Amino acid sequence: MTIDVPTAPPLREVLTRPSVGEVFVHAAARIHRAAADLWPGVPVCLEQHVPSVTSYVHRARVGDRILYAKVSVLGVSLVSLLRGACGNWPNVVEAQREYVQRADGLLEREAAQLLLLAGMEQPRVCALAGTSRGVMFTERVTGPTLGELLLARPGDTAELLAVPLAELRPLHRPDVVRRLEPGGVIGERSIAGTFLRKFNGLSGSVYVDRLGAERCAPGQRQEVVELLRRAVVRLLRLRMGLAPAAHTTLAYGDLKPEHVVFPDGPEGRPVLLDPGLLRAGPSVDVSKLLSRTVLFMAARQPGAATARQVVEGLGVFGQARALRLSRQARRVWLRELLTLSLMDTTNILTTYLSAPSALPLPGHGLALVERAVAVCTLVDAVSGDLATGADVRGVWDRALDHALAVAS
Repeated sequence: MTIDVPTAPPLREVLTRPSVGEVFVHAAARIHRAAADLWPGVPVCLEQHVPSVTSYVHRARVGDRILYAKVSVLGVSLVSLLRGACGNWPNVVEAQREYVQRADGLLEREAAQLLLLAGMEQPRVCALAGTSRGVMFTERVTGPTLGELLLARPGDTAELLAVPLAELRPLHRPDVVRRLEPGGVIGERSIAGTFLRKFNGLSGSVYVDRLGAERCAPGQRQEVVELLRRAVVRLLRLRMGLAPAAHTTLAYGDLKPEHVVFPDGPEGRPVLLDPGLLRAGPSVDVSKLLSRTVLFMAARQPGAATARQVVEGLGVFGQARALRLSRQARRVWLRELLTLSLMDTTNILTTYLSAPSALPLPGHGLALVERAVAVCTLVDAVSGDLATGADVRGVWDRALDHALAVAS
């Protein structure tokens, strides 16, 4: 089947969007003003922009400290903002003036979560340096990341993946959910919530139609759209078949190999970056770690031998967690894990594919755009397998085979 996909949005729509230059200049100025509020008279130098599709992030030298400054515009992703979701630039600036005064802004909630987690023994998180004018500053954390350790020690994959999950055990206890007020959650990091925002209804169909318009070659783009169109329909149905989401525990919300740092070396406790606490079951954190690890390997392409060891470790890691459950609960858990992981993979990839060409992407994102057909083939194949009602253990094993193909 051939799908007639528009190659670009209408010119009128493009002209009414904010530009990358407008957004970045505004964000950099906000960082300078916020730093002056927090540390009067201390020199500030913005050293390096950190490409992101969500918030504007810059590494900054404030006096003799290296901090990371994050700016959120209206609490939406940079991709949505630059696509015109919040109107033209004058409208955005006016709305942002009111937004930064709100106590429930995205970064205000993230800062509050960092303070909450800092008061707990686990997990260990990056330190909050200060917030002002809608800007959040965090301390730098140095050391190898989980992703780097997976590449260096692929034979230890199962053990390495278990480390950040062990840090999250206190969050996964039912009594801890009371520590976070409902208004303090970051629901924007919900896998299912994000998926439904992107793909529900007519707007979801239009969104899929335009994927890759500024990022993919025409032939690649058509294949990506066809694969995702099928997979999205299946995943929406599969989600409806999942058990009602549990809201009795806290999920960390944004667990990925690049944001798990080992400042004391591989044998020490990790530090987790960018919390997005939400009320959900523990499977959300496991699903994100699984999907983000596969995407990390797809982007890095470490070679067949390393990829095989990592994917085998993923299998051991998943099996070890499943064996804690009864046989019936194991099937339910594996189906939920696979469905959520596929939804998360689709969320991440489509954000990169929908990014305007002028927005700098992280190297990871650029690599995934190049590998988009392979990743979409994985999502299409595994979602199709799940939709047939096949034995979920067999689906899990075949999903690992697809992950190996994408990673190597």
